[in-house]
This record gives sequence, structure tokens and C-alpha cells, in this order.
Amino acid sequence: MSNVPRTPAVRPKYYDLNLLNLPMPGLVSIFHRITGVVMFLFLIPALLFVLQCTLASETGFNQWKSYFSEPLVKIIVLGFVWTYLHHLFAGIRYLLLDVHVWTAKEPAQLSAKIVLILGLVATVLVGVRIW
Repeated sequence: MSNVPRTPAVRPKYYDLNLLNLPMPGLVSIFHRITGVVMFLFLIPALLFVLQCTLASETGFNQWKSYFSEPLVKIIVLGFVWTYLHHLFAGIRYLLLDVHVWTAKEPAQLSAKIVLILGLVATVLVGVRIW
């Protein structure tokens, strides 16, 4: 036998990845990252494609105008609107945090709630305008 002491068995740690257990600033952070990826991979290319098609000819403009009158397309557009608005408001929040505004626990939680509420309210306002 060797003189190496035996270490007790290391048990794996359980990480609860459920988003519902995260505090508000954690939710805002994760949604900010997800919305950034969605905008980079889907929203910006889609907007550029639609812009190209609508500026190319009057027929293309009328075709996309008829697409955007469909309710399912309007719901998808609202999802993209929320993605953009949440990313915008969360980005402003992070810029304020970078200059040490609202860095204490209570103001940080309040600013996270404000970001979530502003994103939803602004999306509802755009939705009312679309319909």
C-alpha cells in the first residue's frame, strides 16, 4: 500500500438551471444574451432581405405588404419587436451599471424589473399600432 491518503468520493454538485429560480437581474442578463444572438442570426438578416426585396420593385413591395397583413406574420414581427426592445432597454441598463449607477442589490433588482416591464409595454404598444 502506498502512503497516499485516500480522498473521500467527490459528489457532483447539482446546478438548478431552471430560469424561474433566477433573480430578476439574472433573467434580464440571460434574455439580453439570447436576444442578442436572435438579432444577429435572424432579425438583422431578415430585415436586410425584406428591405432588399421591397426596394427592388413595386411588385416586391406589394408582395411583402400582403405577407405582413397575415396574423401569424404579425405575431412573429411582435416577437422580433420584443427581442429588439428588450435588448435595447437591457443594454441601457448595463451601460448605467458600467458607470456605477444602480449597482446596489435593491436598485439593481428594480432596474431589472423596469427593463422587463418596459420591453413588454413597448411591445404591446407596437402591437396595438400593428393591428
